[in-house]
Amino acid sequence: MCGIAGQYSINRSRIENLEHNLKVMSDLIAHRGPDDGGIWLEPSKSRGLAHRRLSVIDLSEHGHQPMVSKQGTVIAYNGEIYNHNSIRAELSDIYTFTSQSDTEVILAAYDQVGMKCLDDLRGMFSFAIVDPSNDLLFCARDRFGIKPFYYTVQKGVFYFASEAKALLPFLPKIATNKKAFAEYLTFQYTIGEETLFEGVYQLLPGHALKICRGEIEKWRYWDVDYSIDFDHSAEYFERHVRELLIDSVQQHGVSDVPVGSYVSGGVDSSLIYKLSQGNDSSSPFGFHGRFLEPEGFDESYYAEVAARDAGGELKVVDIGAGDFTDHIADVIYHLDFPVAGPGSFAQYMVSKLASEHVKVVLGGQGGDEIFGGYARYLVAYLEQCLKAAIDGTYKDGNYVVTLESIIPNLGLLREYKPMIRQFWSSGLFDDMDKRYFNLIDRSSDMEDLIDWDALDKSRVFKDFTDVFHGARNAGDDAYFDKMTHFDFKCLLPALLQVEDRMSMAHGIETRVPFLDHKLVEFAATIPADIKFKAGKQKEVLKTTFSNEIPREIIERRDKMGFPVPLNDWMKGELSGFITEKIRALADKKRPYFNQQNLINSIESDNRFSRKVWALLSLELWYEAFHDREAYWLGLAH
Repeated sequence: MCGIAGQYSINRSRIENLEHNLKVMSDLIAHRGPDDGGIWLEPSKSRGLAHRRLSVIDLSEHGHQPMVSKQGTVIAYNGEIYNHNSIRAELSDIYTFTSQSDTEVILAAYDQVGMKCLDDLRGMFSFAIVDPSNDLLFCARDRFGIKPFYYTVQKGVFYFASEAKALLPFLPKIATNKKAFAEYLTFQYTIGEETLFEGVYQLLPGHALKICRGEIEKWRYWDVDYSIDFDHSAEYFERHVRELLIDSVQQHGVSDVPVGSYVSGGVDSSLIYKLSQGNDSSSPFGFHGRFLEPEGFDESYYAEVAARDAGGELKVVDIGAGDFTDHIADVIYHLDFPVAGPGSFAQYMVSKLASEHVKVVLGGQGGDEIFGGYARYLVAYLEQCLKAAIDGTYKDGNYVVTLESIIPNLGLLREYKPMIRQFWSSGLFDDMDKRYFNLIDRSSDMEDLIDWDALDKSRVFKDFTDVFHGARNAGDDAYFDKMTHFDFKCLLPALLQVEDRMSMAHGIETRVPFLDHKLVEFAATIPADIKFKAGKQKEVLKTTFSNEIPREIIERRDKMGFPVPLNDWMKGELSGFITEKIRALADKKRPYFNQQNLINSIESDNRFSRKVWALLSLELWYEAFHDREAYWLGLAH
């Protein structure tokens, strides 16, 4: 895992101060690659690449980047290609390799088959290839968006980098993107290629881009296909899930340095930790963060259970309110812009711990999205089953999980009664898209704080429905597939942004074995009545690996998803800090807020909610980037 950056003149004119510019970009992402760095300049000074290296595969100088092939093709690459050895073997008769790095494998594959090389790459990656012989820039991002790729076009120059902050010095100004801002306030993440910075875009997961003859072209090279397989038994799917996940964990263990694991105490991370311990490069260390104060947030017992079962050793960091005030500004800085929930802070602290022991860590990200692990799926599905039962339609085959089968498992929702009460308070039995939108809408408790006339929430809903109804081969009544598809396409990249940025802040690499495209493609074919049997979350995964996951973890009903006790901290140690930051949104007249309503809300509401997290994150973002506009824009001069 590394950091990449570059500048490419679309019309081949000379870029002034190109070498200085690349050094500025490299310095801003230096934390991503503490082991090495390099810059490549085309003689005409119209194109250039920068790279920061975290040495994981081929630790020698032969892995230095930017790397130039014998044909003169140049690459700056971030990620890991887990099947690089097999691709190398296929190409060895026609290409003479000078290193053991996966970087050279991508170069060799491109030199042989061009942009079709993407089809054979198994792993996480973002890269840029300059092909002088064809006057071409070719950029790509992995299928799931594990590795980031941001870009902007200014005055005929295409700028790109692993982190958005490296692009800020080349913008005309630092401004907020209204469309993305409305999406963030709604979901606490964006759902398209636009970011919170006006003029800065992300190359979407599974997409590629090329610049040739002065034209920029983007396309999707991969997508998940929900062609459900109704011809096989549950045992068939369990057998293949087992084979594919074990193979993925083995592939993700390919490394020239030890590989540890994040261990939260839940099903996904515990399973990955257990399966990884047979790999040659596996470290015995698992890493966990716990909150000792207040009570009810310490999940270390289950992490210890997972470590004992795996035969590993758990490393634990205790996290307190003081850590939050000390590090939350760093968290927002490294994220580039607010995204998802307060778990990013906890992830930052655990990554810091892991960096003291290993360079590479496995995580369980992706299991919830591909196997149906969120409680809200059951909440939403229960409503639709009730509707179908009342209308007398659920026996027509529209609802593969019936009301009768769900009833015995409703105890799983005991802790979610407040969510159900709010969700069913209005709009009950509306269309599926409206209901799921309402379920994931985080702005419902701050409608009076936001100037929606300026932001246009109806456009957010339209963009949501485009994705929600856009699952390939998912039928109109395939509610479970539509829900998981939306989260896979929109929520998961946001969580992966947190995963990448919080680990790279400390110069370590995170790998996510659930996100192997062979496994994901197969999981998309599993019928909902097997994957989501009787409304049980991740049932096919738990059944398949019932002997590998400790029974205490499979049967637990209190998994919290790495919660941060901000509600309690806000009433005590953090009260002044949080109130001061949120009040600044009003005092500094931040855009798109109703200032007086914001002040009134602060004075009347001392409860933590996702609203408070969203507002706090935005103020810290404004302070880090907008209020320091002169600093950021001055870096390029």
